[in-house]
Amino acid sequence: MSRLLTAGLALTLALSAANVTPALADNDEAFFRRVAGQWTGPGEIVAGKFKGTKFVCNFAGSQSGKTVGVALEGSCRVGLFSQPMRAEVVRAGRSYRGAFQDGAAGKGLDIVSGEVSGDKIVVGLDRKQLKGAMIARLKDDDSLAVTISVTVASQLVPVIGMNLKREGGTRQSALTD
Repeated sequence: MSRLLTAGLALTLALSAANVTPALADNDEAFFRRVAGQWTGPGEIVAGKFKGTKFVCNFAGSQSGKTVGVALEGSCRVGLFSQPMRAEVVRAGRSYRGAFQDGAAGKGLDIVSGEVSGDKIVVGLDRKQLKGAMIARLKDDDSLAVTISVTVASQLVPVIGMNLKREGGTRQSALTD
């Protein structure tokens, strides 16, 4: 459970420019600007050995300073146990690359492909025989839905779902006398 949870939740990620047309880069940058900030919310393992396990995550998202992308850092808690989480997604040509935790060389997952389209990003995940995808979709400026699926018998099967809310929201305030 720990590896799957660690890999899947670090993303939430979901969630991080060479040879890119300016319009495409601008759209991708706009998406990542919207993902930056503090996120918190519940999730659940929806398939497999640990089906029904619920958890709560907290993430801080920041835009990559070097290229188009995002880094998420935080933790996810299951009961009394908390697991540090980290994910980074950066532009690589016309796609995206990155890692959850320390990547497939360690105990995490590699991000091997990706595409931003409007309010969502879809990334390909890889760790030895484990292949999958993560979809992160901004429902609005303060809601981020994340689904992580793995390939089973040539079909993608959802295994983790999260619904994150922006901490503090996008409130506006005014000073009055």
